[in-house]
Amino acid sequence: MITSIVSSAASSTAVSSAASSTAVSMTTGIGLPEYGVFAVVLLIFLLSAKEILSASKYWTKSVRASLDMSIFPLLLVFAGIVVFKVTEII
Repeated sequence: MITSIVSSAASSTAVSSAASSTAVSMTTGIGLPEYGVFAVVLLIFLLSAKEILSASKYWTKSVRASLDMSIFPLLLVFAGIVVFKVTEII
């Protein structure tokens, strides 16, 4: 008894939702665009820090290596964002 009520309710819901549905876009964005802005802002901040620290007395090989290790991957991400945006426009 309970299964017949559930199945008939489910089938009537499916029919009503299928009748009232409209065309839906099936495209999705590739990547994580909300994190792209964060990556660019972080890249600008790290490049600025590198320029400022290179003129100070705190500039050492270890500081340079640390900044380079964090800047290089962000440069690759930035290049990927630029390429993706250019191909999106074309």
